[in-house]
Amino acid sequence: MEQLTLAVPTLFGLEGLAAEELRRLNLPGVFPENGRILCHAEAKDIPRVNLNLRTGERVLLVVGTFPAASFDELFEGTRALPWERFIPSGGAFPVKGHALNSALHAVPACQSIIKKAVASRLGKHYGVEHLAEDGATYQIQFSIMKDTATLMLDTSGAGLHKRGYRAVGVEAPLRETLAAAMVLLSRYRGKDPFCDPFCGSGTIPIEAALIAKNRAPGLGRSFAAQRWNWLSPDTWLDAADEAMDKEFDGKYEIWGGDSNPKAIEIAKSNAEKADVEDLVSFSVADAAHFTRDTPYGRVVTNPPYGERIMEKSEAEGLYRVFGAATATLPDGWKLFILSSHTEFERTFGRDAAKKRKLYNGMIKCDLFQYGV
Repeated sequence: MEQLTLAVPTLFGLEGLAAEELRRLNLPGVFPENGRILCHAEAKDIPRVNLNLRTGERVLLVVGTFPAASFDELFEGTRALPWERFIPSGGAFPVKGHALNSALHAVPACQSIIKKAVASRLGKHYGVEHLAEDGATYQIQFSIMKDTATLMLDTSGAGLHKRGYRAVGVEAPLRETLAAAMVLLSRYRGKDPFCDPFCGSGTIPIEAALIAKNRAPGLGRSFAAQRWNWLSPDTWLDAADEAMDKEFDGKYEIWGGDSNPKAIEIAKSNAEKADVEDLVSFSVADAAHFTRDTPYGRVVTNPPYGERIMEKSEAEGLYRVFGAATATLPDGWKLFILSSHTEFERTFGRDAAKKRKLYNGMIKCDLFQYGV
């Protein structure tokens, strides 16, 4: 079986989590880098990774890597790659990408050259002067870093954070991949009571339910590579069967609360779309009065930062009252709170036992951890 190389981009700070996920899928040669993970794979692994990955942003198939300090090198290096192995005569192959710290920094020019080089190779191979591009899409992604070009095909289509359950959201939603990462970092496995007092559209509790049930997050959506002629439909069916065979049955105490009734309505609707409405409960609640009497549990939450939804002083007031409320929780409770606020610990009322740097989009945050 031909060995392929996959590249999985991640949000900064999630590389280790995504690498561990790939190892759990028994993929060899897992190698984390800044902002992405590389690994070896077979064709059958493309559906498996797309369906199962919780913290990666997409799955890219690496076609080749070569030096490219000039446009001539970019053209010749691109044309030398075996594009006909992946793209049929009617395949559409749009090009997009980025260049950093390289002599080639004009992205539109790089796009145009790569497009021409691939078209030259495919046209010669298929014996045509004009490529119709009226079939499935084989999105080419390029990355030029320090004069080295890496050319890839996007197997995912829409980003993997788009699970398919969040048709509508609330202001400043949390990306599903980051929500799943927060749950995984809390080491939640479905046994403890789990609470999110600032649940918004329900992303964190829904991801917690998917993790507790061990349900593959990609089962409810489609992927670009499902339409590729060299990937048998059976590989997708086999991957889905494998994923569903690993699901757990059980009842879990997962709760989300928010002071906004509209957000709670949306959260309930999203839970239904994710098919976890029987595992999660949502209710309108003020985080300032959050309390629990069970001896242990986990709070994983993403309160407003004072950057987008609320003014900074409002956010500080919210942290203060929430800190006072959680101070009354039994000692067995662990808290994981994501915030970009530089004075979070002071306003919350106590220093975190641990902090981990994460990024919510382009916003640099810390995951403040208490009781760990």
